[in-house]
Amino acid sequence: MPHTSGRPASLTATELVAAYASGDLSPVDVLHDVADVIETREPLLNAFWRLDLEGAEVAARDSEARWRRSAPAGPIDGVPVTIKENLGRAGVPMPFGNAGVEPVVPTRSSPVVERIEESGGVVLGSTVMPDWGMLSSGVSSLHGITRSPWDPSLTTGGSSSGAGAAAAGGYGPLHVGTDIGGSIRLPGTWLGLTTLKPSAGRVPLDAPYLGRVAGPLVRSAADAALLLSVISRPDPRDWTSLPPADLAAVLPQDPLDVSRLRIGLLLDAGCGLPVDPVVAHAVEAAAALFAGSGAEVVPLAPFMAPRMLRDLDEFWRMRSLTDFDALTPEARERVLPFIRRWVLAVRDVDGPSVMRDYASIMSLQQATIAATEPFDLVLSPVAPMTAFPAAWPMPWGDDDEGMAHIGFTVPYNMSGQPAASVNCGFTADGRTIGLQVSGRRFDDLGVLRAVDWYERHRDGSAAPRWPIPEKERGATATPAPRHEQGRP
Repeated sequence: MPHTSGRPASLTATELVAAYASGDLSPVDVLHDVADVIETREPLLNAFWRLDLEGAEVAARDSEARWRRSAPAGPIDGVPVTIKENLGRAGVPMPFGNAGVEPVVPTRSSPVVERIEESGGVVLGSTVMPDWGMLSSGVSSLHGITRSPWDPSLTTGGSSSGAGAAAAGGYGPLHVGTDIGGSIRLPGTWLGLTTLKPSAGRVPLDAPYLGRVAGPLVRSAADAALLLSVISRPDPRDWTSLPPADLAAVLPQDPLDVSRLRIGLLLDAGCGLPVDPVVAHAVEAAAALFAGSGAEVVPLAPFMAPRMLRDLDEFWRMRSLTDFDALTPEARERVLPFIRRWVLAVRDVDGPSVMRDYASIMSLQQATIAATEPFDLVLSPVAPMTAFPAAWPMPWGDDDEGMAHIGFTVPYNMSGQPAASVNCGFTADGRTIGLQVSGRRFDDLGVLRAVDWYERHRDGSAAPRWPIPEKERGATATPAPRHEQGRP
């Protein structure tokens, strides 16, 4: 299992809940320790858009009182949580990482936030994202640069950049991001996290969109399952949501019989950039671990064509161009230059072309389901490359390569299948490498059980030693002052 620094801020949610139940820890003490980590690291990491430790203190004290009565509000009562800024919290502006946007201030929280608060989760605040969530990095025209806790010179990935930095950096155990093409799993691979892009409709949203989901960025499969059990509860505002499911708050205790699994191994996405050999080697080693325990592992041929990725990129550009055109000329100048160039590149695309793009997305859905249906799971890289410089908006810098890095992740957004990431190795210079584990539609817990099995059986050299600072001997943590303003 992953190593931690041993301080309360580094514990998993399942460990915290057990400690609350036994009386060994208090939610207030845990919050204070998390606040100490945030105070130490946040000026450099830049994970928060809104940090509200004053409000978290009130929630933690309420939780402490419930635990004393042995009456927790839900399975995550007292556990620190962060929320990506595009998941609305009542009274908190939503700029979507974009300095050109006039933020909407919701009067009601999103379904994800309501479920967390109903379950007693201690919400620390809202985490940052890049402009409109259309970058796979922590570069934002509004927030500046969000940096990796492993190495501040490296990216967090995106667009759930702040959530990823918070998860790896010790800002408590539970963090919620969103994902339309890889935005949960890409921070997962570049930060060593365990993450889940749930099945389409599994987690209710108040603004559903093709391929878009919300899900956990955490440090263990058990925590991902715990958080999923809370945020997947139904909400009538999402007209695309799945029927309510009885998702266990913890993973089943019976061991997974890997020998019963038929697993596809995909090492070539069929489009985008080639896979770095060090990434391919780590994924192959993970697949060999499953095969060595009796699973049938079968090579899977590429099923995504380059044209599918180009069409999807054009479709997304047109969507963001519509948002861009709605801004005033002055506001457009405040949008990140990379995003301005990205959207303006499709200024001359016409309506029939957009409809052809949409039809291509439907073909991608069909191809993904057809290719993966014979398998219980499919293993692959999350991304072709390892972490890149933090100041780069995309893995190749400022050049326009479209979406050449999401050939492994985006098919499962379009098909609606669950897909997780889990760390499976490191480069020689210490950068993390993620394994993607996807499953059949609606089998979220099957995917998480496989990830949990892998976490328990992977070589120790593949298990992250989280970059969470040790607490100074004799130091006591106190809540930092409430942050009322966004970052410049």
